[in-house]
Amino acid sequence: MCVGTTAVRVLEHAALLAQEKGDAPLAPCSGWADLFILPGHPFRLVDGLITNFHLPRSTLLMLVCAFAGRDLVMQAYHEAIREGYRLFSFGDGMVVL
Repeated sequence: MCVGTTAVRVLEHAALLAQEKGDAPLAPCSGWADLFILPGHPFRLVDGLITNFHLPRSTLLMLVCAFAGRDLVMQAYHEAIREGYRLFSFGDGMVVL
C-alpha cells in the first residue's frame, strides 16, 4: 500500500531497477526516479494506493488510471462530483485496492 502517487513512482522505479539487475522484488538504489506511469504499466510492487482526486488531464490522474483502470476511476470521479466531494490537492481522498 502506498500513500501518494510520488511513493508509487519511487517504489515502481526501484522495483524496475531491481528487476533489470536480477534482484527481486526490490534492492537498495539511488538516483532520480524518472518513471512516467501510464495505463498499461505493469505494476511490480504496489498493490494499493491512498491518494486524493487529482486534476483532470494530469499525469497524476494518468497514474491512478494506470493502477485502477480508467473506467473505474472515472466512475469514482463522477460519484465524487455528484456527492460534492472536494477535489484536488486539499480535497477528499480515496483508497484504491
